[in-house]
Amino acid sequence: MSVPNVKDSNGTTLSEGDSVTVIKDLKVKGTSLTLKRGTLVKDIHLTDDEAEIECRVDKIKGLVLKTCFLKKA
Repeated sequence: MSVPNVKDSNGTTLSEGDSVTVIKDLKVKGTSLTLKRGTLVKDIHLTDDEAEIECRVDKIKGLVLKTCFLKKA
């Protein structure tokens, strides 16, 4: 498996285990939770898709976020 070239909204390369910040309020499908702008997401996991990362936020495991709404912390 090749390592995907994952970039955040500013074009900074993201790596496995990085921390990112949410740049826009995001509603989480299937829950009443909204990730507020400025929320810090720690220990991200890269996926096979360069436009998505996997993480855990507020007891939600396996949350997939689009990298266009994130910036490296």
